[in-house]
Amino acid sequence: MDITPPSHSRVEAGWHKVRADGRVRPELLEAAYAEPRLRQLFPWTGMGELHFSRCTEWPWAWHIPYIQPAAEGAYWVSGPLRSESVGPAATPQQAVTMVVDRLPPNCGPAFVGTREELAAYDAAILSATPETRDANRSTN
Repeated sequence: MDITPPSHSRVEAGWHKVRADGRVRPELLEAAYAEPRLRQLFPWTGMGELHFSRCTEWPWAWHIPYIQPAAEGAYWVSGPLRSESVGPAATPQQAVTMVVDRLPPNCGPAFVGTREELAAYDAAILSATPETRDANRSTN
């Protein structure tokens, strides 16, 4: 019986692809992959940046801070939006820790699908929780 989450093979393929494309410093990729909470998310790159998505298909979700290269082997953590800045990190491990510390609640394995499908799934889960149903009943 296979108990591997359905997104696992897609996420692993994503990690393989970002390693092969050469856009991100290898030491950063290794530090991020070594962190189980980031390893379960879908990685993607852009402009030397390492991003993490809660979904496996484009367009990616922007819920999680990302790591940019900085001068002299350092890093800068930003996001989740491009207009938001977290701050500098001297090492890959420090940058990874800064991202992990800012993961959204219940940031589990990547969702198989697009960000729109993920949003619909999140909304359905939220409406199905007992706290939400009880709150809706008390306002009606």
